Amino acid sequence: MTLEAGPKLTPDALRAAVARIAPSRIPALTQHLFEATTNAQQTQSLAPLRAFVHSWAVFVAIERHPERAARLRELERLVDAGEQDPAAAIEEIRAIREAAEAEAGL
Repeated sequence: MTLEAGPKLTPDALRAAVARIAPSRIPALTQHLFEATTNAQQTQSLAPLRAFVHSWAVFVAIERHPERAARLRELERLVDAGEQDPAAAIEEIRAIREAAEAEAGL
């Protein structure tokens, strides 16, 4: 699965991708989409929907590579634990997210 192109940057395509690679996250995606749609209507702005697409496209790009997803979770645990200087872990998290953004076409 890591060699195929990522999903189109639409809510339906992202939902289908999440359903394939992380079905347990569908409720969170659905809630986020509902909130983004509501906020977009209230503010008459597409920014909430753009933020939704960005967030879930990055999630899919990371989760499509199980080793990278596991490393990200490990780094996040290190930062959350607060037992050591988090600077290196934060920099690696940033690099993982930037790579995922690039793969997603963001």
